Amino acid sequence: MILARIQKLSVAIPENLAEMLEEEIIFGRLKSRERLTEEMVAARYGVSRSPVREALRLLERDGLVMREARRGIWVSPMSQRDFDEVYTCRIELEGLVAKQAAESADIEKKAEFKNLLSELKLAQARNDARQFFIVDVRGSFLTYTLAGNKTLTRLLGGLEKQALRYRYHAYEQDPKIIQLSLDDTARIYDAITEGDGESAKAMTENLIREIWQSMRAGIRDAFGEG
Repeated sequence: MILARIQKLSVAIPENLAEMLEEEIIFGRLKSRERLTEEMVAARYGVSRSPVREALRLLERDGLVMREARRGIWVSPMSQRDFDEVYTCRIELEGLVAKQAAESADIEKKAEFKNLLSELKLAQARNDARQFFIVDVRGSFLTYTLAGNKTLTRLLGGLEKQALRYRYHAYEQDPKIIQLSLDDTARIYDAITEGDGESAKAMTENLIREIWQSMRAGIRDAFGEG
């Protein structure tokens, strides 16, 4: 995804255009329930409608836009109900991934957590929610790689892009969530690095559960109950 790398190819390639639109949706520049048209997207990025059509199809597949016959295309809505569904699924799946990542024998890759934690601390000290979010997502993908479980990664992939919208919203709106995430993520990284799968699983589940519960009222106020 575009959060993890610099865009190098032409925006006329549908996959690249989809990544750019994905970033705008995740960071809230394209709002929940905002209407999209092929003409508007084509004009915005200076491309023909053909790659736009395919890019929107890819976003629909990932759950970031929705299409209704004779009514058009919208950015998928955010709501407390959707947030609850996404996060209750994430608790179990992310916990399993953390446990399996801890059980990995790849010491060299585990060592990457040290630099990620330093970057998280720097972003938090600068009160830079966007950068904290980007580094935090890199940590998640490192954990998925270490786990090496294709089925779990596929299941999380179905949730992750919608979950990222709520994750960034939380960091942007509440510095206390960033501090909570930083403190617990440091302990999770340590548990994964030390091979303590049960602790990594329990702490990951607890962190996601705590963020979920602390965010629910704010999500309802911002986006409605759904």
